[in-house]
Amino acid sequence: MSFPDSKNAPPRITSTAELARHVGLARTTVSRVLNRQPGLKPSTIERVQKAIAETGFTPNAFATLLKGKGTSSVGICMENLLTPPLLRKLATLQRQLRGQGYTSLIEVYAPGESRTILRHFLSMRVEAVVFIGHFDAGELEARIRELLRHRVVHLVIDHHGIPHANTVTLDRAQAMRKMMDHLLALGHRSFGLLGIPLDHPSHLERIHGIRAALAAQGLDLQASARSFDAQCVRAQDFEFGHALARQFLALKQPPTAYVALNDEIAIGAMRAFQEDGLAIPRDVSVTGFNNQDICTMMAPPLTTVDQQIEPTIKAAMQVLMSHLRNGLPSRPILRTIPPEVIIRQSTGRAAR
Repeated sequence: MSFPDSKNAPPRITSTAELARHVGLARTTVSRVLNRQPGLKPSTIERVQKAIAETGFTPNAFATLLKGKGTSSVGICMENLLTPPLLRKLATLQRQLRGQGYTSLIEVYAPGESRTILRHFLSMRVEAVVFIGHFDAGELEARIRELLRHRVVHLVIDHHGIPHANTVTLDRAQAMRKMMDHLLALGHRSFGLLGIPLDHPSHLERIHGIRAALAAQGLDLQASARSFDAQCVRAQDFEFGHALARQFLALKQPPTAYVALNDEIAIGAMRAFQEDGLAIPRDVSVTGFNNQDICTMMAPPLTTVDQQIEPTIKAAMQVLMSHLRNGLPSRPILRTIPPEVIIRQSTGRAAR
C-alpha cells in the first residue's frame, strides 16, 4: 500500500485568514469570493477557487453566523418521501435553491413532531422554512404562527387554507371540476369516489370541484356520487384501490365512472374491475391524479390530472426569493396553479 507524500500534500486550511495567506491575497478579497460578491476579477475568483479545490477548504457556516450574516440555508419539512410527485417537488425545489446559493435541510414530518422539527430548523438559523405536502391543519397553523413570531420567511406548498400562511398550491377544485366535466360530457351520471371521502377536511377542495361540476348539470352530489372509504383500511396505494373497487362491484348498480385520489388507487381499482370481467372504458371509466409515468404503461393508459410540478416550484421560488430579499409581506400570499387534465384511453362513453 502506498501513501501520499506528506511533503507534497496541500496544507490544511482551517480559516479564511489561512486561505488568504496561502493564495497571497487580502482576507477581505478572499471573503468576497467566498460570499460571491460582485466586482471581482475573473482571475482572482479562479485563483481562490483553485486553492479551495486543492486544499479542500470549507468555510465555517457558524463563524459566518456569528458575524451577523445569514446561513443561506432553507429548512424543508416533507409530508413523506413515499410518492414520486413529492420527491419530484423536493428535488426540483432543492436544485433551484442550490442555484440561488442556498443549502437545504430536510426533515420528514410525523404527526406530533412538527414543533420539534421547527425548533431544529430555528436552532440551525435557517433563513426560511418550506412545508411540502398535506399536514395536520392544527399543527401546521401553530407552526406558521411560530414562524411569524420569529419573523422567519415561510412557504406552504400544496396544503391550502392555513390562516396567515404564504401558499403555492395546485388548484385541486378546478382539477376535479375539469375532470368531472370530461366524464359528464361522456354521458356519465353515477360516480364512485376512490380515496376521496365526502366529508374529510383534507379533501374539501376536491369535493367542492366535484359538487360544482355536478350542480352545473342539475345533479346532486349525494345522489350522484358514492364513497366506500369508511369500509376499507385507508391508504393511498394499489391495494386500497383494489379493495374499494371490490366494494363497488358488490352493488346491484355500480357507478359507471370512478374518480381516484391518486394514480396508484386508480390502477388498483382498474385491476379489480378487469379481474371481474369488465372492460375499460367500455364498461367503466377510471381516472387518476398526479400523471405518473406508470399511467402510460397501463392497458389502457390512465386518464389523470397533471400536478404541474415545474410551474408550482417556479412560483414557489419566486415567492421565496421575494420574501428573502424584501422581508415578509403585510398580507399572506396565495398562488394557485392551473391543473392540466391528461385524457387517455381509460375514459369513454357511459355504458347503456
